[in-house]
Amino acid sequence: MMEANVNRTLIGKSLVIKGEVTGLEAMHIDGRVEGSVELPGQTITVGRSGQTSAILIANEIVVLGQVRGNCQASDHLDIRSEGSMSGDAIVSRISIADGAFIKGNIDVRRS
Repeated sequence: MMEANVNRTLIGKSLVIKGEVTGLEAMHIDGRVEGSVELPGQTITVGRSGQTSAILIANEIVVLGQVRGNCQASDHLDIRSEGSMSGDAIVSRISIADGAFIKGNIDVRRS
């Protein structure tokens, strides 16, 4: 059984963050974030109601909502069926589910 990640920040549905966010813990975005989010070695999840107009940099990025901006995932970018992304991506691995929307360039780089 996997232990739940207790070091996770939740951006709620009614919250709007503008600016630069950095840190060393995972983040789940259900609200709106504009600017940049840099969480090296962590996971950024854009929830179903989440919207970002931001540069996202993390180990893993999971998209269930709407991402507008570039993504850099050192390990994995996962765009789920209800997710959409408009922007360029630099990744090691990528998963795009049937029904997902993506517009931009994808650069897959090997370690």
